[in-house]
Amino acid sequence: MAEIRLCDVSKRYGPTEALRGISVTVKQGELLALVGPSGCGKTTTLQILAGFLIPDGGEVWAGDRLLSTARGAVPPERRRMSLI
Repeated sequence: MAEIRLCDVSKRYGPTEALRGISVTVKQGELLALVGPSGCGKTTTLQILAGFLIPDGGEVWAGDRLLSTARGAVPPERRRMSLI
């Protein structure tokens, strides 16, 4: 697996800000756990990473491959990753 980077990712649902400027890097071989209270954006973050949601701002990268921006995204079936 290549390095995964979320760079300043944001997502809104109407007036509700689900994510504001999330930036995370997961290097090859590392594990990451998302923990937090209900409604803090864990599932939204994973759905953006998997390609089920498009971010309103920021970028998602896998290695040197741009996967998502507010302008568009690589479809989930072409990302070679999944959400469990």
